[in-house]
Amino acid sequence: MTHEVVGRVEESGAELAALADDNEALGKLSDRTVELLRSAGVIRMLQPKAYGGYEAHPRDFAEAVMAVARHDGAAGWVCGVVGVHPWELAQMDPRLAQEVWGDDPDTWIASPYMPNGIAEPVDGGYVLSGRWPFSSGSDHCRWDFLGALLGNGNGKGRPAQPITVLHVVLPRSDYEIIEGSWDVVGLSGTGSKDVVVDKAFVPSHRAIRQEAVQEGVAAEEFGINDTLYRLPFSSMFPLGITSAVIGICEGALALHLAQQKERVAVTGVQVRDDPYVLYAAGEAAAEVAASRVQLLDGISRLYDKAESGQKITVEDRADVRRNQVRCAWRAVGALDQIFTRSGGNAIRRNNPMQRYWRDAHVGLQHMIHVPGAAYHANALAGMGLELPEPMRVLI
Repeated sequence: MTHEVVGRVEESGAELAALADDNEALGKLSDRTVELLRSAGVIRMLQPKAYGGYEAHPRDFAEAVMAVARHDGAAGWVCGVVGVHPWELAQMDPRLAQEVWGDDPDTWIASPYMPNGIAEPVDGGYVLSGRWPFSSGSDHCRWDFLGALLGNGNGKGRPAQPITVLHVVLPRSDYEIIEGSWDVVGLSGTGSKDVVVDKAFVPSHRAIRQEAVQEGVAAEEFGINDTLYRLPFSSMFPLGITSAVIGICEGALALHLAQQKERVAVTGVQVRDDPYVLYAAGEAAAEVAASRVQLLDGISRLYDKAESGQKITVEDRADVRRNQVRCAWRAVGALDQIFTRSGGNAIRRNNPMQRYWRDAHVGLQHMIHVPGAAYHANALAGMGLELPEPMRVLI
């Protein structure tokens, strides 16, 4: 059954698509695009019901992200990234949820999780400084999740040993968004700008150890037993991003078929009578569909395992990560096959096909789509061998 949020996205799909060029030109989502996304409720899919969310199955969340990305890749990307943050926030101290959503359940939270800052421990919390790139959707968010290394307490900005990574949450008043820091060839409308923090105090209840979220055990500390909030970070965070990439490829495929229907090639033959172009389109459709099915299957299997009380093993997580990476590459590879057969008009700026193509390839640049470490870790896990510590971070 299609989730109601997906239905609302489809109802506004034509307008979302019409706004995509504006978003690209702005270098961020337009206010109207954000209004449509808020109205549809995409960002609240994984949010607790107690704070106006749906607590939806992660499969439904992924399908909602895909639905948005089919119309506008940048909007889909923001939904995939920002939409995961309510899921993590729900696993933290309830005081933080009240601060963020108490007055407005439609408050959005941005992120970059890379540990580009140092959080020096002080009485009652931490003092944080650093600079983080790629804060998607930051112009429309009032809080930001930031990755940070725990400091050693000497006040000199040195990390503690062994290394401990924290996720900390700051209000908009505590960080600066750097204008002009997002000038890119694709996904321009995501507004993934740099943010800077200079000695901001972070109360301890606004911080969480990355390891606890990674292992899916953070929620237990606060008596939260819902299946949704016991899933591993390394499965949930990539889900939104890869869903956006697959949705972009679905949108490109639909546009390709629509444009080729009446196209006449330079040979004078109608493309719909060209078996080579149609073969490529059919094969691409199968590859994109396979990516969608495999991604949804992976997170559904983990959810079912958690719901039945079974332990999600490192091998389970490594399998889902391997497949998630492959889904993205398979879908974009299929897009390449149809783009090269879309004719010269596909490269014109006024043809959305070239934007889909650019957005999809920029989506592959995200670290969660790098195949080497994910495939390597999966092979080791399949052999029953211990993963080296750095390799466990995204597994």
